[in-house]
Amino acid sequence: MLGDMWSSSEFASEKLGITEIKLSFLRENGILKPGIHWKSSPLGQKKPWKPKALYNVKMCREIINKFYSEENVNIAA
Repeated sequence: MLGDMWSSSEFASEKLGITEIKLSFLRENGILKPGIHWKSSPLGQKKPWKPKALYNVKMCREIINKFYSEENVNIAA
């Protein structure tokens, strides 16, 4: 884990019980918000800059649980 708050996508996906692809999908589709659920990490990366995302597992878990519970309600309706 990188610090207390921000984690690599590998660690975050493991803790959240979803794949890194699903985590990336949620980020790219605006479910996970920049600065709240994820941030870019330029550490150790050379140009051309393609930053890796770091995730706040606690905040991600809250929104993922909310997202999936609402999705299930909509499917059942």
